[in-house]
Amino acid sequence: MITKKSVSRRRPIAVGNWKMHKTVAESAAAARRLSRLLSGIRRLEVVIAPSCTALQSVGATLKGTRLRLAAQNLHWENEGAFTGEVSPVQLKEVGCRYVLIGHSERRRLFGETDNVAGRKVSSALRQGLNVIFCIGETLEQRRADQTAAVVREQLEKGLADVTGGSSDRIAIAYEPVWAIGTGQTAAALQISGAHEMIRRQLTEIFGPDSSEAIRVLYGGSVTSDNIAELAGIKNLDGVLVGGASLQTDGFAAIVKILDKMKRQDEKEGSEKCIFC
Repeated sequence: MITKKSVSRRRPIAVGNWKMHKTVAESAAAARRLSRLLSGIRRLEVVIAPSCTALQSVGATLKGTRLRLAAQNLHWENEGAFTGEVSPVQLKEVGCRYVLIGHSERRRLFGETDNVAGRKVSSALRQGLNVIFCIGETLEQRRADQTAAVVREQLEKGLADVTGGSSDRIAIAYEPVWAIGTGQTAAALQISGAHEMIRRQLTEIFGPDSSEAIRVLYGGSVTSDNIAELAGIKNLDGVLVGGASLQTDGFAAIVKILDKMKRQDEKEGSEKCIFC
C-alpha cells in the first residue's frame, strides 16, 4: 500500500522576546514596520513580546494584522495586593494572546521555581491565554548529564495542573541556559535530541493525541545567520528569538526564512510516497 507521508498539523511559530528594551514609541514603531514586512506571511504564526509598559500601545498597533501579542510574565492571581505584578485578566484586556512563562532569566535572576511556573501556567490557561513555557538546562547540568532529568522535572511540575483538553494552547520553548544571549547555539543534533526527549515526555504526560498538538520551539541565540540550519531540524516547530528580534529587519528575515523552509517541508512531505 502506498500512502502520503504524514505532515504535522502543528502550525510553525516564531516569537520575538524584546525583554527590557524599547520605549513605548519605539515598540509601536517596530510593531508597525514588522507588520508591513511580514504582511505576506500566512502559514507561520508570528508573536512579539514587548515590555509591559508597551503592551497596550503595541496591542492597538497590531489590531487587524496577523501578528500576535505576548506578555513576558504574569502573576497567577487575577487581582490582589501584589505590588509590581500584572494579572492574566489585565493582559487579556490590552490584547495579549500569549504569555511567556518560566523563562530562564525569570528562574535564574528572580528565583522563580518550577512550582511557581506551574501556578502561572494554570492561571494563564484558565483565563484563555496561550502559554509559551520555557525550559532548559544549565551548562553545569548538561556536563553532568542531567539534561533529561532537569527537563522532565520542569515539564512535570510546570504542567502538573494542565489537562489534555487545554494542551493545544501550550508551546514548549527549549532554551538551554548556556546558549541564551551568549552567541553560542546548541548543535542541531543536541537540539533534535532534546526535542525528541521533550516529545516523549509530553506523550507520557498527556497521551499521544493531546501531546501531538503541542509545539516545541528552540530558543538560544537564534539569528538570521543560523535560522536556516535550525529550520532544517525535522522536529522543530518554531523559534523563540531574543536579542536578534530587537532589529526589526533582522527578525523579519528570520521569520521569512523559517516560513519558506517550513512550507518546503510541507510540500515535500505531502508529495513523498512511502511503502508501508
